[in-house]
Amino acid sequence: MKYIGIALVVLGLAGLIYGGMGYNHQTTILDVGGIKATATEHKTLPIAPFAAGIALLGGVTLLLVPRLRRG
Repeated sequence: MKYIGIALVVLGLAGLIYGGMGYNHQTTILDVGGIKATATEHKTLPIAPFAAGIALLGGVTLLLVPRLRRG
């Protein structure tokens, strides 16, 4: 559970800081004989701040609950 909590905290912070994940998408525009023309588009997959906040809160909760049960 500790590793899942750490992963959720890291993903939540990254989602809040960056606001999304960017990637490149390459498409073929023209393919005639031996000539091939392609275009590269930069796209962004947005991450909602609400979802990033929930992931962060869940990760912190997973990290703190075992400590509260021991004490």
